[in-house]
Parts: sequence; structure tokens; C-alpha cells
Amino acid sequence: MKVLVINCGSSSLKYQVFDMANESVLAKGLVEKIGLEGSFLKHRRGEEGNKLIEAPIENHEVAINLVIEALTSAQHGVVKTMAEIQAVGHRVVHAGEKYAASVLITAEVMEALRECVELAPLHNPPNIMGIEVCSKLMPNVKHVAVFDTAFHQTMPEHAYRYALPHAYYEKYGIRRYGFHGTSHRYVSERAAAMLEKPLAELKLITCHLGNGASVAAIAGGQSVDTSMGFTPLEGLIMGTRSGDLDPAIVPFLMEKEQMTPEQANNFFNKKCGMIALSEVSSDFRVIEDAAMAGDRKSQLALDMYYYRVRKYVGAYAAALGGVDAIVFTAGLGENSPEVREEVCKHLGFMGVEIDLSKNKVRGKEVDLSTAKASVKVLLIPTNEELIIARDTKELVDAH
Repeated sequence: MKVLVINCGSSSLKYQVFDMANESVLAKGLVEKIGLEGSFLKHRRGEEGNKLIEAPIENHEVAINLVIEALTSAQHGVVKTMAEIQAVGHRVVHAGEKYAASVLITAEVMEALRECVELAPLHNPPNIMGIEVCSKLMPNVKHVAVFDTAFHQTMPEHAYRYALPHAYYEKYGIRRYGFHGTSHRYVSERAAAMLEKPLAELKLITCHLGNGASVAAIAGGQSVDTSMGFTPLEGLIMGTRSGDLDPAIVPFLMEKEQMTPEQANNFFNKKCGMIALSEVSSDFRVIEDAAMAGDRKSQLALDMYYYRVRKYVGAYAAALGGVDAIVFTAGLGENSPEVREEVCKHLGFMGVEIDLSKNKVRGKEVDLSTAKASVKVLLIPTNEELIIARDTKELVDAH
């Protein structure tokens, strides 16, 4: 079975085509700047170099048509016609409490996703748009929704509820949902394989550290707590997101700065975090360079970031009653030896100790622990697309 995986953002679209016979990636690519000037498609077949296609891409329908042209191209395609694609898996950020697992997309599912737009106004609309366009262009193919929130639906009520009136939970669904679920799920499964132990017997803390970031506490393969909450704004300091703060700050700034609710939401999501602290960039590479050059604000931003991650790791070790391994993944977790070292250097009391020579690595599965460490530290590149492809194949096979 060949499966196309689609991940739609507001102005971007990522895709991969898998041959599920051996889970190999036949092609992958990225469409950037949809609806903006300078839009392009970067397409890669197998291990070949990238093919850059620059063209006006007014909307997601044009983008997906361009992807289809690339996949069926005689020069750099991987299928003769799209009839060879037997299923499409879609990443969807938010499903509320409606779905605790991936589902075949139906009219009922689409209605549920639209109901969740107010819970994820930045993410669900482009996800829905991608499904609608793909369904229009590939009407005879089964489509599957794989949810970021689904993995965290195993959290106990005492972990996901907020200290608000019960009526607001029941009326508005205000609770912790958690995100990056496909990533936390994938790396937890890989951690069990690396440790050569059943996932059901392990206590893991998985750190998905990218421009968006979250930590999860996983017991027996199930999420029992996670740092992101009602939205992806809560938790760690992120590239442009504030992370945890006193909720009274929100109305205080709204009054002082004359912000509307929409402006406040935009401010805390897009103008805070590392870019606000460093006043240099939201890109950690730029911030690290600035800090090394003596920029005090950039160094403070990094120190605050390391501290926040360590706090969550310590809290989740307590929540789990011990931990077998800490896992680093995603763009920053996979590619920044400095972040891994700084987070781990104050966790020796837990039995954490990393080998600094082993830590000089990027993007590879590695056990970074020293021989005497009682808690393992693992580097595991995430593969959310593979999880989406696997769930898609399983559901289509079952129907």
C-alpha cells in the first residue's frame, strides 16, 4: 500500500509518500509561502537531491495540485497516476475530547473538527482545508485523520482538569488536551526498542523541543501528563510563545496596552517566548551565537529555557514515581548538544549523567548516558509522518 501523508499549515504544506510494504519513503516535500509572494515547492524523490519548483501558489488547492504534479512527474515522480495512492493520512491538531484515536474521515468527523476550531484557531482551519481539498482532488481514496491530542487522552482527570468551575469544563471543554501526541508516541515506542524492554514496563519523560515544545510523562506507553494545555501556548518557553505565566498578566496587559482578545492571543502566541527575551530571534542557533558573543539578553533567554525544561522533567519524575529514561527529540532536541547538556547537567540527583563525547551528535538514535547512569538519556529523531502512515494503513486495512 502507498500512503500519502499531508500536514497543512496556514501558509505551508508538508507531505510524504510511504510504501508501507517496507515503510520506505518514496518522496517528501514542502510547499512554503502559500498565498504569499515567493511561494515554492521543494520536492525530493527517495535519496535524490531536492527539486525546487517556484510558482505562484494562491491557495491550498493550487498547492496540492502542484504536489500531485510532482508526484506523478515523469522526471521526478514516484507514481504514474494518483490511483496508485491508496490512502491519505492527515495530521489534525485538535479533536477535543471527541476522538482518542485516529479515525476514517466522514462527514461526522469533519463536523467535529469544525466544532474544535475555537480550541485551535491557528491550526485546525488549515488542517480542515487540507482535508477538504484532498478529498475533492482524490475523491475515491480513503482519508484518515490522525490527531495531535489523541495520545494524551489517557491522562487521568486529576492531571487534565483545571481548578475552574465544573460548569466551564462541561460547557466549553476547558481542560488540558496536550499536543505533539504523534511525536511523543513514536519516540516512546522507539525508546522501548532501544532499551530492549516492553513499553508497558517503562516510565519515560519525552521532551519534544522545537520552535513549539512540550514534555510528556509516559507510564506503560500511556501519557499521564504533558506540559501543553488547553492550547499549545501553555508549558515551556517556545520560539514565539510565552509558555506558563500568571493568568492575571493577560487582562493586565490587555488593559494597559489596549489589546482586544484577538490581539492578546496573537501577542502571547507570536510575539513572546525566545524572540521577546533575546530580542534577537526565535531561532535558537542565532540566540546561541549571540550569547556566545556576549549578548546578555540572549544568555538569559537560554538560561530561562533550560531551567523551564529541567523543572518539567523534575516534576514529571515525581508524577511518575521514578523514571527509566529521558528522551530528547524534535528540531532542537535532536540537533542541539548544548540544550541536552544544559538540561541534564543539574539532574545528577536523579541518576542522570550524559557522556559529553556521545552528546556531540545530531539527528541520530543514540544512548547518551554514561555507564554508571541509572536513568538513561536517549536521543531519538521523531517521525510523526510514519505514525500517521501506520495508523492510516491500519484503519484502511480494517475497512
